[in-house]
Amino acid sequence: MSARLLDGAGLARQLKAELKAEIEAFVAAHGVTPTLAVLQVGDDEAASGYARAIARTCKGVGVAFRAETLPGEASQAQAVETLQALNRDPQVHGIMVLEPLPAALDLDALLDHLDPAKDVDGVHPLNAGRLATQRPPFFVPATPAGGIRLLEEAGVDFQGKEAVVVGRSNIVGKPMAMLLLHRHCTVTVAHSRTVDLPAVCRRADILCVAVGRPEMVTGDWVKPGAVVVDFGTTYTDAGLKGDCHQESVAAVAGMMTPVPGGTGPMTNVQLMTNVLQAARQAVAR
Repeated sequence: MSARLLDGAGLARQLKAELKAEIEAFVAAHGVTPTLAVLQVGDDEAASGYARAIARTCKGVGVAFRAETLPGEASQAQAVETLQALNRDPQVHGIMVLEPLPAALDLDALLDHLDPAKDVDGVHPLNAGRLATQRPPFFVPATPAGGIRLLEEAGVDFQGKEAVVVGRSNIVGKPMAMLLLHRHCTVTVAHSRTVDLPAVCRRADILCVAVGRPEMVTGDWVKPGAVVVDFGTTYTDAGLKGDCHQESVAAVAGMMTPVPGGTGPMTNVQLMTNVLQAARQAVAR
């Protein structure tokens, strides 16, 4: 068996073209340009690189981009003040706090001050709760939302399937489990304390992996014909690697998202979709 590799890059290009047209129509109808602001504290290169990538995506679809950067020695109070100023700014529709923050800052305490109506990455507790209870409006974190969209476009049947999500982060694992549950999967969330993780993974009709450990999942962990979603993105000496060993997993799975070119390209296009949603909600208020 050789898995069908799901082309996230190709789908992302198509969705960006559609989204650009939607945004142009929105601007023409309302005279408002959807705007995303990112808050970065310090000069971490990973955060800076992500900000640049977001800026490029914004430009490509017609979303305005703003970067608010504080020095690494900024206090918690200064970060909160900057975030609250963005909350109050009617021209800003979406806000992201870039990670990592300096060790002296408390990310959770900072995110508590984020306006849930502008939380386009779905990290505020109110959005997480609304997602879990299916009480819109809410924002879904962009990475799992993009992964689900990729599976839907590939024609994956969710209903009644056994899904295993490896990883329990607030931005990928937990929301992915909720999205699968709401599509009528039977969901297991596995993690570093799970007993006999390979055996748990082998039960999965849909296996989603988001742990940040390159090539951890090998073909002998995978049920023949399973759908495998690899959210991993780790830079190694051999290049960008996912959490799955692509060659051995692809020999067993029925469908698989490759790295690179799978879930990664879908994340930013889903983020832009969330920014447009936030702008629409702001205009309607």
